Amino acid sequence: MRVVVADDQTVVREGIVMLLGLLPGIEVVGSAADGEEAVRLVAELAPEVVLMDLRMPRCDGVEATRRIRSGHPGTEVVALTTYADDDSLFSALRAGARGYLTKDAGGEEIAKAVADVRSGAAGLSPEVQRRLLDRVVAEPQEPEPEPELGSEAESGGEVDPEAGELPDGLTSREAEVISLIAGGLSNAEICRVLHVSPATVKSHINSLFAKTGSRDRAQAVRYAFRNGLARPRDDDVT
Repeated sequence: MRVVVADDQTVVREGIVMLLGLLPGIEVVGSAADGEEAVRLVAELAPEVVLMDLRMPRCDGVEATRRIRSGHPGTEVVALTTYADDDSLFSALRAGARGYLTKDAGGEEIAKAVADVRSGAAGLSPEVQRRLLDRVVAEPQEPEPEPELGSEAESGGEVDPEAGELPDGLTSREAEVISLIAGGLSNAEICRVLHVSPATVKSHINSLFAKTGSRDRAQAVRYAFRNGLARPRDDDVT
């Protein structure tokens, strides 16, 4: 995979470039000292992935990510930053980043995030996934109608994709897939649970993304919780 590294600190930038150069399957084709240069290099070099620092002069990483995703949708962005606060995290994801790592990540974690976003998955560390789920669970939800006595909804537990009318034309299988995504399962894990091929899972994901207006898995998780296709486990809301 062709990768561009963007970071305004020379020592950090060169260190990341050196680290990536040791990883199989990754070719660093350029490095940028600010967001403006990152956007220019993407236009010139068409990399598959950009590792993007968020705090940079001239054009910060969030704005650079927004411009790259808008003008060059074939290039994915992984935010690689010192900052782990919610404002930085959600600003980067809203701008179009499909991955988010802090700079204490090791080479193996960076390589996995790069491969994940290139394959269409989200390259989020477990900590970031948990905080994203916490944020979704904490947001005010639309009041749900009271279930009728004896209904399945009364018993709680796992969401049944077969029960009731599904939103936005989702099929029962697509509802099942989005529920599994919200549960944190990867494509490979969904294949094993549903006993289907990777191509079938990707087809379901592409279809449900289009129907729900989700750009990535993070938005699909948000959609699933808001529309009752997934529920937090008891230990997620303590």
